[in-house]
Amino acid sequence: MDRFARYSWITLAYNVAVVLWGAAVRATGSGAGCGSHWPLCNGEVVPRSPRLETIIELTHRATSGIALLLVVGLVILAFRWRPRGHAARKAAAFTLLFMLTEAAVGAGLVLFELVADNQSMARALFMGTHLINTFFLLGAMTLTAHFASGGAPFGLRGRGSLGAWLVTGAAALLIAGVSGAVTALGDTLFPAASLTEALKQDLSPTAHILLRLRFLHPALAVAAASLAAILAVRLEAPQAPYRAARQASHWILRLVFLQIVAGIFNVILLAPVWMQIVHLLLADLVWISYVVMAAQALAPHPYPLPSPPVHWERRKPA
Repeated sequence: MDRFARYSWITLAYNVAVVLWGAAVRATGSGAGCGSHWPLCNGEVVPRSPRLETIIELTHRATSGIALLLVVGLVILAFRWRPRGHAARKAAAFTLLFMLTEAAVGAGLVLFELVADNQSMARALFMGTHLINTFFLLGAMTLTAHFASGGAPFGLRGRGSLGAWLVTGAAALLIAGVSGAVTALGDTLFPAASLTEALKQDLSPTAHILLRLRFLHPALAVAAASLAAILAVRLEAPQAPYRAARQASHWILRLVFLQIVAGIFNVILLAPVWMQIVHLLLADLVWISYVVMAAQALAPHPYPLPSPPVHWERRKPA
């Protein structure tokens, strides 16, 4: 692994940490720590006598700024250290694009005051958009590191039902992620003192819409996790022609199991901040592993197989 590949993976790891800190900002109600000012904090570059919420929010902005600089460096290095037409160049360019839209969505949350105790559907929509953009950002960053490490470029054309199933799995993970973001928002805005009280909140006919949506997340998450696990099992089969994808498939199965366990504990413990962060970390790792698995499975496989492959399409009768 050369220096650019190491830099790419380090940048990805750092951005995952920034995403987790952003979740801590939301879970602690610190999103309004800098008021409705952006990029300044309460109208100042460095606020004097800041509150704890201000320190948390300002730290997130500072770490996000460093993340932007790292991504700019990623693009520069990709175009300097990889030849014209290399897949890492395109992936790095998309990474910068999604980093800029990530900053725009974050700024919108602050400027439109969709933070702290705001219970509007606009905030829920922004949170869902934020989650999707974050997953796209991490996906592009993962592909940059993957290609920088020698991964082959891939395409959906000519991949038949395999490509369709992998795209469906990615869409399912995105939908589950959006429902998770809304659920986490509901946990923050409407905390419950007990599991019984939380169930009453969810089932009450007068419950806020965020609480009603919260009830859907477990079903969506289990469905997405099951689909990802099934695809991983198919791709890691000994006779399957996707050897390169097997290691990522192993990680998918382990992480999906841990994610389901974490989700159960998150419900039982009434979503404490630390558990929400663990839950989000596992979701990010599942997504990153899935992107690698899909990229490896969709890449060309020029070598012959010692045994007949498992076909994704049904054989037509002769």
